[in-house]
Amino acid sequence: MSFSHSPDKSNAAGTEPRSGLRVLQITDPHLMADPAGELLGVNTRDSLDAVIALIQVEESEPDVVVVSGDIAQDGSEAAYRAFQDRMTAFSCPVIWFAGNHDNVEVMQSVIGGTGAARKRLVLGGWQLIFLDSSVPGKVHGELTPSELAFLEASLSEHPDLPALIALHHHPVDIDCDWMSDIGLRNRDELMQIVSQHGQVRGVLWGHIHQQWENCQGSVRLMATPSTCIQFAPESSGFSVDGLAPGYRWLELFSDGDIASHVRRATDFEFSIDMNSQGY
Repeated sequence: MSFSHSPDKSNAAGTEPRSGLRVLQITDPHLMADPAGELLGVNTRDSLDAVIALIQVEESEPDVVVVSGDIAQDGSEAAYRAFQDRMTAFSCPVIWFAGNHDNVEVMQSVIGGTGAARKRLVLGGWQLIFLDSSVPGKVHGELTPSELAFLEASLSEHPDLPALIALHHHPVDIDCDWMSDIGLRNRDELMQIVSQHGQVRGVLWGHIHQQWENCQGSVRLMATPSTCIQFAPESSGFSVDGLAPGYRWLELFSDGDIASHVRRATDFEFSIDMNSQGY
């Protein structure tokens, strides 16, 4: 498996190249036990394969891959095994955590005790923290008291390291009315912890099937397109977008700066049910 070489980024003055910790985020693949399984007309295994193929052309080998939930649409072991097989494309750590469609028990039967189930990484001068916001049987998210305590303890342990927090559900308003009730319910508790630890430089999530970026003080807030179907931004009701599947690339610099871009597999041919009222 080969990767292209992405050039080092330049500093603000544009005079000296610099490189940081290379993080790849893929999210919401919605795989199924059936290899022919489709979501609103899109074969989710084929779309994931197209995204991985694009990554191999466009990016250098990442230092870590973050998979931010909804790995399986049907919660089946076969779907998780299919995803696990595809992650062998990367020689770096690949971290999974659950979304609302995932069956946590089944997923843990596949990755429990492996590196994929790690809750945090201290790597390249950064601390990366992975939170489970899934609620069994519910679409919305919530961080349990133990997850919040874990986050607080992790940040307190490494106050001098810039930190990136990743979870599945969106912790801020994204101006999509139909998604307002299916985000993170106790977002205020999360953001209070973030505000009390100045080393947090980024919060990263999936779930919303679209690119979204903003800042809250010095904290970058980022959501990433799904590797399958996309949702239309700023929509009042459920609405599908015709954009291609994609991924996010982040470069985390030692001074806490974050460079990031999103790319889409525009060569992937698909036909999506634009009139769907849900999935």
